[in-house]
Amino acid sequence: MKQISIAEELRQNSYPGRGIIIGRTADGTKAVAAYFIMGRSENSRNRIFVEDGDGIRTQAFDPAKLTDPSLIIYAPVRVLGNKMIVTNGDQTDTIYEGMDRQMTFEQSLRCREFEPDAPNYTPRISGILHMENGGFNYAMSILKSGDGDPGSCQRFTFAYENPAAGEGRFIHTYQKDGNPLPSYEGEPKRIAVSDTIDEFTQLLWENLNEENKVSLFVRYIDIATRRWETRIVNKNQK
Repeated sequence: MKQISIAEELRQNSYPGRGIIIGRTADGTKAVAAYFIMGRSENSRNRIFVEDGDGIRTQAFDPAKLTDPSLIIYAPVRVLGNKMIVTNGDQTDTIYEGMDRQMTFEQSLRCREFEPDAPNYTPRISGILHMENGGFNYAMSILKSGDGDPGSCQRFTFAYENPAAGEGRFIHTYQKDGNPLPSYEGEPKRIAVSDTIDEFTQLLWENLNEENKVSLFVRYIDIATRRWETRIVNKNQK
């Protein structure tokens, strides 16, 4: 797969929806994870990311304007020992609980499907980073409807062992804006990863569509020590 420019990819797509990036810095020492959310409705745009223990959660920026929390309030990031989970919904908790019971990432998601938000049937995208004994690997998953058929769930898992330094993978919920919104297709896209967290955070935030972007989370984790740096950018708090 040809490596693409993440800046160009975001700049050319006004509505990729929610997106997950996982990768590794060029010097090979740090694991990289990023998650962003976008919104078209007032309810979706009325959100911020806040830190919650080792992870983050979404929160209404103006609680008085929150109308339906069911698919927009959740914990996108949680840490379980030497693993970090990042998803676009409450399946973060499903994965955490499953893996805590010694289930695999893929097994933990067997009880979940795409979101019940007809007619879009938004895919559930998830990622897991695993660091142990100086090594690093990750996997990404997408659960999506079969070409918009709510009776059919398609399940895809992509695993990356000893991932290459200086690059990552990018998966998001929608191919582009539309009505209904067309689900993402294909394997995660191969992109370059910046060496520093501030550079990467700025690159992502500046190229997300100004009208639709809501929040961005970026974390760089030292693979040897599992210590991390985190950046959170909220449009509503700028």
